[in-house]
Amino acid sequence: MKKQLRFIPNKTILKYLLIIQFLLLGGSLLLFQSYKNENQIKPKKKDNTVEIKRLSDIADVYFDTNKKDSAIYFFNKAKKLCDPNTNTIDYVYALSCIAELQLQQGNYIASEANATEALPYLKRIKNPRYSWIIYNLLGINYTNNYDNTTAIIYFKKAIALKTSAWRKYIALNNLGAIYINQEKYKEAMKIFNILALQKNISKYDVINHNNYSFVINNLGFCHYKLGNSKKALNYFYEALKIRLKPETQEGLVTTYKNLSMYFEKTDPGISLKYAQKAYEHASEINNSTDKVETLGLLIKHSNGNTLKQHAISYIKLVDSITIAKQTAKNQFTNIKYISKKDKEENLKLKEQRAENRLQLERQKKRIIISYIIIVFILGSVTFLCFHLKSKGKKEKDDAIIKSELRISKKLHDELAYDVYQTMAFAENKDLKLDKNKEYLLNNLENIYLRTRNISQENSKITTNENYAIALKEMIAGFKTPQINILLNGFDSILWNKVERNKKIILYRVLQELFFNMKSHSQATLVSITFKINEKNILITYNDNGIGSDKSDLILKNGLQNVESRIKTINGTIIFDPNYEKGFKLSFTFPI
Repeated sequence: MKKQLRFIPNKTILKYLLIIQFLLLGGSLLLFQSYKNENQIKPKKKDNTVEIKRLSDIADVYFDTNKKDSAIYFFNKAKKLCDPNTNTIDYVYALSCIAELQLQQGNYIASEANATEALPYLKRIKNPRYSWIIYNLLGINYTNNYDNTTAIIYFKKAIALKTSAWRKYIALNNLGAIYINQEKYKEAMKIFNILALQKNISKYDVINHNNYSFVINNLGFCHYKLGNSKKALNYFYEALKIRLKPETQEGLVTTYKNLSMYFEKTDPGISLKYAQKAYEHASEINNSTDKVETLGLLIKHSNGNTLKQHAISYIKLVDSITIAKQTAKNQFTNIKYISKKDKEENLKLKEQRAENRLQLERQKKRIIISYIIIVFILGSVTFLCFHLKSKGKKEKDDAIIKSELRISKKLHDELAYDVYQTMAFAENKDLKLDKNKEYLLNNLENIYLRTRNISQENSKITTNENYAIALKEMIAGFKTPQINILLNGFDSILWNKVERNKKIILYRVLQELFFNMKSHSQATLVSITFKINEKNILITYNDNGIGSDKSDLILKNGLQNVESRIKTINGTIIFDPNYEKGFKLSFTFPI
């Protein structure tokens, strides 16, 4: 008699297989039910146009009455109700208004982010004025963040649009102002001379007078810088005449400052008078940036108790601005993170719904086994995508938080102590003495320069074909009459072949080294040598400063950041603690 062969599977495996089958079958039934429910109830998408218009009108009233925080609040409410694909104009308008208000508050990072968010939707709007507004805002933001190259690009984009003459007029004036920042006064004058001949570009006299006052004020500044004092004064007075009228007072502080600067050496009394007028108007319009600059002018012309009062006001204002900007930046980062998270979750839900409907249509023509396989595959892919997205988002969030903490620590460590020390000096010392007055002014200038350096340190880095120029300009910025900098082999590097992230790391590493040198080493000569070694770039930095051992360098002078950055691009770094004539460091990384 033949034996019958019997195949009995492992009971544990069989149990799990049955559980999986029941789960998949249950999932299929749920999908069928959801498909049935979706076909029965198809909710119409709510039209928020009327509510968006109502909120925007409220925000406009607050905007026009200079209540910035309230205006931003209502524009944000309107923006959240907008569907960018159907309410495109309302969405871009809200973003542009929020960006302009944040620009007025000095929150350039948030302003740039909101203006950039509107860029993808400009091509859907036929009216070019919205593109002009966004381009002009981005140009001004990049100017304030010391990125003149990118600012010029956006101002030229604004000029190229087929928009009204007065908008082109404003963009051209802004472009000329960039040339002033770059000390290209003759190039700037070519633009301003052309604009000065066009007094009536709008049907509204207020717009014409306001725009013209900006042009002749800038034209006067160019003449002053080129030594044409008489023409400069005439233009300044002409601009002042226009800006003293109630309806055209925008830019009045600038004209007062220019006149104060003009008379600083020839007639200190008149110079002080215009400085006081500039500060009074800055206080009246409550512009913090203008108040800081005009207080600086008053400090130059003051002494005794008056100097002490102005100095204390200056220090408190700088301190409050620094704290306010950091707080606003932190709040904006948090809001941006929450908003991004909500958008990603909504997008994910929309995509999931679309995929489910597609699969349910196919389920009508397939057997139950096919449904089970499809659901299993979709579940696995969805889980994997969710896991990868969550992991990537967490890494980005950690990087943002780490960057914010580093900037906050830098502000605290480098500025807070000096600010309070200077405040204490101003309160306790006799500022009638020249040496005390000079010491106070030097401290204030040092605080201002270091604040600007922190801003520049965290600004955007150019990584295109202009990278080599940007890197040289950054290095040249540390050169002073007491500090000489030598570059060897810089032009032997083919910078276009270096990866973008490595360019950024190299820029930050050299920036860190120079900040450390300027703060701690007391060096008078710095040498940087660039070499190509096979497929690696070798860079050697040394100076003739006081030097230190390796542990002190890493822990006390902030060079731990240098070491960690080099490691992120698979580089190696060598400190030379025994370097007798100062400080020496070498690092290498692959191209």
